[in-house]
Amino acid sequence: MKLSLKDIFPILEWLPNYKKEFFKNDLGAGLSVGIMLIPQGIAYAMIAGLPPIYGLYTAMIPQIVYAIFGTSRQLAVGPVAMDSLIVASGVATLAEIGTEHFIEFAILLAFMMGVLQVIFGIFKLGFLVNFLSRPVISGFTSAAALIIALSQLKHLLGVDMQRNNRIHSLIFEALQHIKDTNLATLSIGIISILILVFFKRFSKRIPAALVVVVLGILFVKFFNLDQIGVKIIGDIPSGLPNFIVPSFEKQTLIDLFPIALTLSFIAFLEAISVAKAIELKHNDYKVRPNQELIALGMGNIVGSFFQTYPATGGFSRTAVNNQAGAKTPMAAIISGFVVGLTLLFFTPVFYYLPEAVLAAIIVVAVFGLLDFRVPKQLLKYSKRELVILNSTLLITATVGIKEGIFIGVVLSLGMLIYTTTKPHIAILGRIPNTHFYRNIKRFEGLLITSEALLIVRFDAQLFFANVQYFKDKLESSVTRKGNKLKLIIIDGESINSIDSSGVYMLNDVIAKYRSINIDIAFTGMKGPVRDVLEKSGIIKKIGYQNCFLSIQEAVDAFEERKKNKETEIKYSDYIKQTNR
Repeated sequence: MKLSLKDIFPILEWLPNYKKEFFKNDLGAGLSVGIMLIPQGIAYAMIAGLPPIYGLYTAMIPQIVYAIFGTSRQLAVGPVAMDSLIVASGVATLAEIGTEHFIEFAILLAFMMGVLQVIFGIFKLGFLVNFLSRPVISGFTSAAALIIALSQLKHLLGVDMQRNNRIHSLIFEALQHIKDTNLATLSIGIISILILVFFKRFSKRIPAALVVVVLGILFVKFFNLDQIGVKIIGDIPSGLPNFIVPSFEKQTLIDLFPIALTLSFIAFLEAISVAKAIELKHNDYKVRPNQELIALGMGNIVGSFFQTYPATGGFSRTAVNNQAGAKTPMAAIISGFVVGLTLLFFTPVFYYLPEAVLAAIIVVAVFGLLDFRVPKQLLKYSKRELVILNSTLLITATVGIKEGIFIGVVLSLGMLIYTTTKPHIAILGRIPNTHFYRNIKRFEGLLITSEALLIVRFDAQLFFANVQYFKDKLESSVTRKGNKLKLIIIDGESINSIDSSGVYMLNDVIAKYRSINIDIAFTGMKGPVRDVLEKSGIIKKIGYQNCFLSIQEAVDAFEERKKNKETEIKYSDYIKQTNR
């Protein structure tokens, strides 16, 4: 399919058709998200172990680039809590947090992540994110939320604690330092949390984060709380980010690659999830997942040359952007300009901003990541997937983020392999007074069956991993039927494909049961499966007269043949008697 410029640069689709009446909505939304981004950018930089200024850089550049390449009209791109945690935990293994090397690696990580996302988008590999199943995502995000929230205890208590990404270590160290709690800091943190929760519940239109930031700055400044141990942000450099080429070293690229790969998937999953959710509320555009990969990747690549760390679409910001009535990505461009103006003129305002206020913003923001709904649902209908969720959560929380995701993916693939090797197989019987056939185990005693017939439905593709399972199940069913069995009907309605192993197995099965006078019939075979059976000679082997569109046709044909055979036997007996 030939790509047009509009496919590569979606801005060419919406900008030429931009209407004046859109601007009022975009301006309001852009200002709301821009104001929201400032405290969030500073707060999330803290999670990532970076100076606050890098959070503001990341809040500005990637979303402006996304507006050019992205297909969602409302997605708000910038720093997010979970990715910031991954940056901190990943880069901390290579450099000490807060050092020049740590900052360089975090910026390089944005570039690498962006390149991977663009490659995935160009080669349409967005489907790879499907390997992160819902239980894995739920377990990982809940664990990340707990780690992020507990990592803020040092800012809420006003004590010095070592940075750690293991829940048990964070709790143990917090208990050790609880006697050193700064009461003024704790009070600011608790009051900030209460204000944020109150505004979130009763007035979503007012930027609660900005309210607590302003109140926190005013209280610290006028009551000199910084002099009694309340820690503040301090100096934030003014001015727009300079153009700097990231430092590329072979060993560093190798060391950062696993983190970049993890981030590229997690970030895309976050962005596409919220973009798709918002898309359902609009009918004037279509989100294209592979183009979203390219847009997010370009945002991170370009951003890395302006000192940003990994960015993606944020849940809360996108929701605010949509609720404020954003019509086009012009809202994102306006948000970027708001952050740019802050960098140019207003960074000194944040000098007295208490770290406890930022910690409160983070705690309230990540509380929404705790997922209680999915575990409750899985408890009802899928215990295996609940094990995957809990394993991912526990490993992420106690061992590490990469390890948690890895274990979750491995367990998901293991479950997939297990279910494909042992898929559902049903023995069918007829519902009385109908031509419908159902699983005899689900309707025990209610269905009509025949000793001469065995009707089997296999609910999966027939391939090398499950052919032996099919063969064994068929054999045990035939044994249970006994000597009166004359025909096996294989219902192919649920078989989507068949490979060479399946063909060889069917050949063996046909030969085996034909040798003991049991015929095989196929019903409802799909076109692609029928083609394979035709070309491999299976259909010719069983006879075209044993291929049917429905089970009932196969049963009727069997009954007709049985009747004809009985008539032939009676006639033969009659001839013998008359010749005596």
